[in-house]
Formats: sequence, structure tokens, C-alpha cells
Amino acid sequence: MSKIRITKQFTFETGHALYGYDGKCKNVHGHSYKLSVTVIGEPIQDTSNVKYGMVIDFGDLKKIVKEEIVDIFDHATVFNQNTPHIELANELKKRGHHVILVDYQPTSENMVIDFAEKIRKRLPAEIKLFSLRLQETETSFAEWFAIDNQ
Repeated sequence: MSKIRITKQFTFETGHALYGYDGKCKNVHGHSYKLSVTVIGEPIQDTSNVKYGMVIDFGDLKKIVKEEIVDIFDHATVFNQNTPHIELANELKKRGHHVILVDYQPTSENMVIDFAEKIRKRLPAEIKLFSLRLQETETSFAEWFAIDNQ
């Protein structure tokens, strides 16, 4: 049976700041992120299965990614919990803002690693995460490939 890759794309708005960075991104700012999630598997061959012919139902993949990534990160501000930004984060939280504290510098590179782990844990055993592409701007993105992370 042939292995097939399918991809679903998502968009969300997230703010962040890179503490200790020597450029403009040290300031709180936001991005319109585009996340492409590619999984690989064999299409279901059981003709009695309602998902016959699918690797995974796009709706099922959407549910996983929305619950693990989009619904959490959309319109949130992300800070590294181990930086002085914690004071700003606490003030924003007091004012009702959605703040996420992570244990890493919230670069696209680190975010895509975090997202890969979250998605991999939720996929059915027969479906493997093949790659993620997190686009931060029209010309900049980070990619994660399973083959590079075995």
C-alpha cells in the first residue's frame, strides 16, 4: 500500500517578545502565523469504514490542531517564563489578557518544536506527523521534519 502525505493549514494571531535579543523583536509585537501540518499514512482500505480512502479525516486533524495549538495561541501573548517579561505578563493577566508562559524563547523555531510534540501525542498510532511549517511573515518560516528528529 502507498504512503500518502496530507496537509492542513491553519492561521492564528499571536504576540510575543524575545528577551535579550539585540533587534526589534525584543519589543512586544505580533504575527499572523500560518501553520501547515503534514501527516503521513496509508489510506483506509476497509470499504465498510466511513473514512474509507482517507489517511485521516481533515476534520479530525483540524480538531487536534485547533485544540492543541490554534485555540490556545490565537490572540495570546507568549513570553518565556524565565525572563523579566514575567512582570509584564502578570500585569497583562491582571488586566484580563490571554498570556502564555513557556519554558523556551518564543521564536518560530522553538514554537514549531513545541507544536510538533503536542500534535504527535494526539495522532492515531497509524498516522505519523511528517512535518510542520510555521510561517511568521510572508518571507520567514521555520520547518520541523520527523526524519530530522528521530
